[in-house]
Amino acid sequence: MAQQQADKEQRQEHQGALTQWVTFSLEQETYGIDVMRVQEVLPMSEIAPVPGAPPYVLGIINLRGNVVTVIDTRMRFGLPSRESDSASRIVVIETGDQVAGILVDSVAEVINVREDEVDTAPNVGNEESSKYIYGVVSRGEELLILVDVNKLLSREEWEEVSSL
Repeated sequence: MAQQQADKEQRQEHQGALTQWVTFSLEQETYGIDVMRVQEVLPMSEIAPVPGAPPYVLGIINLRGNVVTVIDTRMRFGLPSRESDSASRIVVIETGDQVAGILVDSVAEVINVREDEVDTAPNVGNEESSKYIYGVVSRGEELLILVDVNKLLSREEWEEVSSL
């Protein structure tokens, strides 16, 4: 029994580290964000517009007394805009000491991904979205696009967003 467990652990090590990703959809594509970068997932709420904010900023929300800037993920990825609906979610993400919300069409599930399943990002989508991609995972017919939240906003954009 102990030998079987040791064999299993060795196989897992050989296949690469296991990470968890929160999956969400935008325009019939499935994306993932490292679960360690996701603070929480919120139902769509009132987003207060901020005059003079960059075009990719939808506005701000009040999250238990903290102001969180919400980013239009569709615009960021060069996708057509669409009205929010009951499936829309705000995913609160953090990178370093920065926190922001990203608006997505829907959130699906948390999945496990082995490092050896991740392919480097080919030029999928358009040039706008491909610069935010960490890699892709192919599972059967489905393609999961892994988003690098550190690249979602440049340092200057994070500074701009945090000053709103």
